Amino acid sequence: MKIIRLTIIALVITTLTSCFKDEAPNAECDITKAWIHTDNPAEMFFQPTDTAINVFYDKNEITFSVRRKADLTALAPLFEITPGATITPANGSVHDFSKGPVVYTVTSEDKQWSRQYTVSFKPTVVTVSSTMIFEFENAQVYEDTKKKATYYKWYETQPDATVVEYWATANAGFAMSKSSAAPEEYPSVSVDGYNGRCLKLTTCSTGSWGELVRRPLAAGNFFIGEFDVSLALTNTLHTTRMGRPFTKKPLKVSGMYKYKAGDVFWRYVNFKVEKHPEIKDRGAIYAVFYRNHDEQGNEVMLYGEDSKTNPNIVAIAEVAEIPETDTWTPFEMTFKYLTAIDMEELENQGYNLTIVFTSSTDGAFYEGAPGSTIYIDSVKLTCESEE
Repeated sequence: MKIIRLTIIALVITTLTSCFKDEAPNAECDITKAWIHTDNPAEMFFQPTDTAINVFYDKNEITFSVRRKADLTALAPLFEITPGATITPANGSVHDFSKGPVVYTVTSEDKQWSRQYTVSFKPTVVTVSSTMIFEFENAQVYEDTKKKATYYKWYETQPDATVVEYWATANAGFAMSKSSAAPEEYPSVSVDGYNGRCLKLTTCSTGSWGELVRRPLAAGNFFIGEFDVSLALTNTLHTTRMGRPFTKKPLKVSGMYKYKAGDVFWRYVNFKVEKHPEIKDRGAIYAVFYRNHDEQGNEVMLYGEDSKTNPNIVAIAEVAEIPETDTWTPFEMTFKYLTAIDMEELENQGYNLTIVFTSSTDGAFYEGAPGSTIYIDSVKLTCESEE
């Protein structure tokens, strides 16, 4: 029976992967990676790995973060595109990016589909405020044409009016199981809250499809970073890429919450859901500050399995207990530093910060109680002030 189940799962994964590639127009006309060659990366970029960007399928804007005095007048970015597709302007052609973004068009091999990408090189002046407030007002319903689904995404507006998808969720992964769900039925949604709009994060069953592919539930989650849905069926723990470069020393995070655990706790064991009403689900609120490169200069990213244990972690803040409450309740967590910060590395964007909220603390391992719900609003990040 175990062999039969494994065979069915393998066939489902293979079939679904093929369907996503063949059915949706974007699947055959994507940029999957962008990079640029430069003789001296340190003159243009903060870190050597900044010369390359992995492009997720739901992104149409590719932005390289460069130093303020970088020469952008004659750059020739290169692109990895889906097999058989073509790109215009030509791959590796030289353009003057000091005048603004360049629009590239990728056309599928059968010439039936095309997709446009805006590529830019943005001079970055590091001016992070000592206090940052997140009210989560900027939510919009995103149309996922590949999965024929609609769900919420959030963005932040920079001081120069630039829009940045600073926060991520696993909504795109849930769409694989229930693409017909309304935006309000997803694990991470926007609702009226403590002050304007807020986050509502709910642990949801993924139905019979989810059980078949060994992913029976999806916790509502919200974190600073990116979500790579291409790994949802193969390496789920690496779908959550937690953290973005941060150039201040974080001290504490505070905010408002409400929380209610679901009725019955689920575990997935031996290809079936085990229900444990004696186990109480728990939500999670924590933040991590870490070095984003190892000693060899390789990129370091936190994932679901090591978000609190990676050896590159410098500091962690966590709300130890989240009591159930149906009224808005304040929370506060202070960063505990494990090692000193290299100030020069900090100025060169050598550290990442993530803040994480989830309705089920073990949701990454598909453990939790469907119906567990946490609301989050009015989050304040306090950093060390410059003397």
